[in-house]
Amino acid sequence: MQLTEQELVRREKLKSLRDLGINPYPAALFPVDHTSEDIKQKFEEGKKVIIAGRLMSRRIQGKASFAELQDSNGRIQVYFNRDEICTGDDKTKYNDIYKKLLDIGDFIGIEGELFTTQVGEKTVMVKDFTLLSKTLKPLPQPRTDADGKVYDAFTDPELRYRQRYVDLVVNPHVKDVFIKRTKLFNAMRDFFNSKGYFEVETPILQPIPGGASARPFITHHNSLDIPLYMRIANELYLKRLIVGGFEGVYEFSKNFRNEGMDRTHNPEFTAMEIYVAYKDYNWMMEFTENLVEHCAIAVNGTTDATFGEHKINFKTPYARVTMTDSIKHFTGFDITGKTEEEIREAAKGMGIEVDDTMGKGKLIDEIFGEKCEGNYIQPTFITDYPKEMSPLCKEHRDNPDLTERFELMVCGKEIANAYSELNDPIDQRERFEAQLKLSEKGDDEAMFIDNDFIRALEYGMPPTSGMGIGMDRLIMYLTNNQSIQEVLFFPQMRPEKKAVELNDNEKAIFEIIKKEQRMELADLKTASGLSNKAWDKGMKGLSKLGLTKVTKTEDSLLVELAE
Repeated sequence: MQLTEQELVRREKLKSLRDLGINPYPAALFPVDHTSEDIKQKFEEGKKVIIAGRLMSRRIQGKASFAELQDSNGRIQVYFNRDEICTGDDKTKYNDIYKKLLDIGDFIGIEGELFTTQVGEKTVMVKDFTLLSKTLKPLPQPRTDADGKVYDAFTDPELRYRQRYVDLVVNPHVKDVFIKRTKLFNAMRDFFNSKGYFEVETPILQPIPGGASARPFITHHNSLDIPLYMRIANELYLKRLIVGGFEGVYEFSKNFRNEGMDRTHNPEFTAMEIYVAYKDYNWMMEFTENLVEHCAIAVNGTTDATFGEHKINFKTPYARVTMTDSIKHFTGFDITGKTEEEIREAAKGMGIEVDDTMGKGKLIDEIFGEKCEGNYIQPTFITDYPKEMSPLCKEHRDNPDLTERFELMVCGKEIANAYSELNDPIDQRERFEAQLKLSEKGDDEAMFIDNDFIRALEYGMPPTSGMGIGMDRLIMYLTNNQSIQEVLFFPQMRPEKKAVELNDNEKAIFEIIKKEQRMELADLKTASGLSNKAWDKGMKGLSKLGLTKVTKTEDSLLVELAE
């Protein structure tokens, strides 16, 4: 393992601490009785406190030192004075342990008394301290100069997502996003529980992946010698519980879909689904808008939210537009009564990429997604989807070509999907069989036939409405985050590349192109300041390591980071 100079120094300090008889990783409880927030809110001059956290900064001035301690609630100033800590002749604890063997990032426990400095800063006078955990890697140390410019900030997205534990320590605002995420879940639970609905758990490993059109992850159970699928949705299990006599059930489920990754999709995500007996999609629309308004207020204290350049208002009621009217409005094409081939040709005429594996429902979905969806910024219900798009949804009571379904759109994306649930077992079997035909045509997202679910419906399911919400996407909107990776503690990442050792010439070139992303070859050479020979060797080295690539344009050669 290659260690940096700072890491080697910290390991030497670790050894020195042990030589002094100090355990750098003690097992005993440390009796914390205050947090930084407690101290600031209920400050009393002279009050004795016991706190713990990371040492985040310090200014040593001989026998005295001001420092900052960071705990889960924030930071508090602490004051180390040699004679307060070492009341006898032995000054080792301050002179050697505190000044020489502690580092920024170490966890320490402090016993002290509160006082106010001459400039009015609430501070803890340290009477004694205990090392609770020695850090062997240095934390990034962002610095701000006199002009307000920040240096060495920990802002690289890949590093932040891969090392979230560091991100949370040095970028405290990141924690606020996840606090709000928990507030969202709690608010939703409170809303459901207040109405008497019951939280349940359903299987993640399933013999048949059902409840959505998506490509599943497949695994194998050795003992049973059968394939199992990671859950793509929990819908069919929750409906089984309605059959079994529950009148309202909900679940926050981890779902898994073996599909692409981008700023709004992660292969593992959290959805909430709720099913209520004796209701329909009209009732569920009103229920959903009241729920979302309630959650917005619980998270942010207001129904207003900002998402990028958009100002969103989650106050009820929300607009309602049928899918047919939406497509007609934005494309001029009326899907009513059209055949699959007519819709395919219309999609091609709109410049939408389609293929022969797409059935009628998927073609309509592509048209709506490409031409309509992005226009809905304020919360809007898109209703009455064509039957081919909704194999688990009840046929519309007024039009047999449609279903009683809605999706809630915000900023051009769906955040909720709901139905009047299909409870006719014969109709359900026919819909599953239609999905099987799509699968045979090559649609790898078509649903499987779930014979046990059909059997459950044959025992009778009351009229029911169900609704699902993408929790990750909703919290993105409520915290103004454009990327789903920002609202997941540990988003899925590509395998970490092994560290590559670069020589000085390669480093000089690579640091410039890393900052600029893309540059003309001549400009990059000038910026590097290298001689012709050093430049050639550096560029060849980076190319051999697969770190850069050069592309030719009409006017010049461009250098950029390799994928």
